[in-house]
Parts: sequence; structure tokens; C-alpha cells
Amino acid sequence: MTDQHKIVIYPVGNGDTTQIILSKGWRVLLDFCHHLKGENEETPEIDLDKRLRDELKAADRDYFDVVAFTHADLDHIQGSTEFFELQHADKYQGNGRIKIKKLWVPAAMLLEEVTGDKLSDEFALLRKEARYRLLEGKDILVFSKPQPLMDWLIPKLKERGLPANARDHLFVDAGKLVDGFTLQNDGAEFFCHSPFIKHCEEGDIIRNDASLVFNVRLSADGKTYDYLHFGDSTWDVIEDIVLSTQAHKNESRLAWNLLNIPHHCSYLALSDEKGEKETEPKPLVKDLLLMGKSDAYVVSCSRPVPDSKDAYEQIQPPHIQARKAYEKYLKEIKGRKFLVTMEEPNATNPEPLTFEITNGGVSWARAAAIGAPAIIASRPPRAG
Repeated sequence: MTDQHKIVIYPVGNGDTTQIILSKGWRVLLDFCHHLKGENEETPEIDLDKRLRDELKAADRDYFDVVAFTHADLDHIQGSTEFFELQHADKYQGNGRIKIKKLWVPAAMLLEEVTGDKLSDEFALLRKEARYRLLEGKDILVFSKPQPLMDWLIPKLKERGLPANARDHLFVDAGKLVDGFTLQNDGAEFFCHSPFIKHCEEGDIIRNDASLVFNVRLSADGKTYDYLHFGDSTWDVIEDIVLSTQAHKNESRLAWNLLNIPHHCSYLALSDEKGEKETEPKPLVKDLLLMGKSDAYVVSCSRPVPDSKDAYEQIQPPHIQARKAYEKYLKEIKGRKFLVTMEEPNATNPEPLTFEITNGGVSWARAAAIGAPAIIASRPPRAG
């Protein structure tokens, strides 16, 4: 039987949700962004809650093997505390909630203060859940081990009569493989590019800087392919990742067949200057873009990115200048296509982008278009 993995990237507007389905059935969910407006047939955002439940039901499951939150911004966690079962309190269990066998979070998610946070309710529950699992010593991995987190954790462990190193096995450092998956047994490896310890130790925590970044290597009948998954990293964090990866002679972890770009096609993932017509990437960011393999894809988890006069003046992402840069370097490496989640098969009825990984490579299983593909800002009004 031939290996076939899938990577599914969902159209949730300027938000992120990606599912990796391994050939042996394991399911890894990266971020969760469910908009209530997605339940309205008159809006293009997908009803993520229903879609994931339907997919799990079809697979005879009520759980994900791994749920990873890259960071705690709303567009990466919205609706999660109503969708998932939380272990820290009975009231968040049962009633059709989806179980998380293992939770992956950046250290920042356990450290950030809730006061004044516009996402305080949802974030506070996820922080409580992550802290509970870490203290219990089960069903969690925490990425990075900054001293401020240990200053909180060690006294808690001492109260339980446990040594300071009792939870060390639950931490993963940047530049390391994540325990639990191997190419030989599972057809997959997860390599942690970021966060670095400095992202949680140098003053105020900046979520985008401290977010999870992975190289996911997938094996299909002996051939390997690479997926790069970013949170909302900015260009300077990406340059740090490239420098560190090169210094440790792990350059192959920068290569990619599929690149999920940071922060909804923001120019800030490329440079501190948007550019008038096209963003010019910083040197090491450019190096990363040129690490793409021939026939590669680039995906923007964002609203449509039209090439129109008004788009060049847009302040919030997505930015057309960034799109043009990504398309330029994709063409240079002889890649296949720049895809926007809210544009395929068209902007009025977007469907999840599904990529199949087999020994023949990475291929986009394109949905049948409903009418001609179009890039527009929103659904047209209903007739009548």
C-alpha cells in the first residue's frame, strides 16, 4: 500500500487552521479559528466547527492526536475553548467536545498576562489548560524553556514534592525534533525552528516573535517532502531562524515543497518596508524563499489579495506588494502556484486547500470551481 499524507488548509478569512493527516491516520491540527459568521451561508468563511466535526465523524474519531496553537492571537484560537474538551475543569468536558490527546504550545502561552488582553476570556482558559497539563505532567509539550517559566513552575513542583527537573521531558527547544513522530514509524517528523528562549526573556513577550514555527518532513515510500508552517513571524525572526539553522548545519530543514507564509501575506514577514509596487525581502528571508523546490506551492491564509489600485494603499494584511514578492521568487525556483485560501476555487465559495503527498510529490487536489474563479472582496448580495 502506497503512502499518502494530506495537508488541509482551511478558508477562515485572515485566520489560520491547518490539518495534517498522516497516511496511518494520525491527525495534527495547527491552530483553530472559527468565526460565528462562518455559520452564515451568506459569508464566504467556512464553518470550521462543522467541517472538522464532519471530518472526524467520517474517520470515526472524537479527538485529534495533536493540537498545536502557534500563539494566542484571536485569529489562531477563536472558538477553541468551546470546541475542544479541556482537562482542567469538568464543565469543559463532554457534550460533544473534541478531545486533544496532546497539546503543543509555545512557552509564551503559559507566561503571558491576561490583564488588559482583548482575548482575555479565551486566552485565559487556554493558559489555564496548558498550565494544568504541564503541572500534571501529561498530554502536553511546551516549546522553549525560558527562565521566567521555570521561576513559575519550580515552586509549583516543590509544593507537590517533586524535583525541579520533573517536567523537563515536556519541553522542546528550537532546533530539535519533536518526540512522538518518526519518519520510519509514522512517515513524519516535526522539527522546531522557533521560538527561541530570547523570545520570552527579553522584556515584554511579543506573541508573533514567540510563535511556533515548524518544518514538517513527510515520507512517502522512501521519498521525503517538506512543509514549512509559520505562525505570525516577522522578517527579523525569520532571519534568526535561517541564521541559527545554517549555523547548526540543518539547512535541509529550510527547504520546502509547501510554504504556509506568515501573517496573512503581510509585508512585515518579508521586510520592514512595504515597497510601492513590490516588497523587497531582507537578504536571509530571500534565501529562505529560494530554498523552495521546483513544483513547490506557496499558501496565504488570508482574505483575497487583488491587484487593484486600492490594494496598494491597504494598511492591514493581506498586502499585494508581499504577494508580488512571493510570486516572483516562486517563479524563480520554478514553483507551481501562489494560492490564497479565500480565493479557491473562487472567492464567493472558497473550499479548503488539500495537498496530497505521495512518492510522486506534493500535489494540490484542486476543488471543482463553481463558476469562473474570481478575486473579490466579499460575497455579492443575494438576488431578490
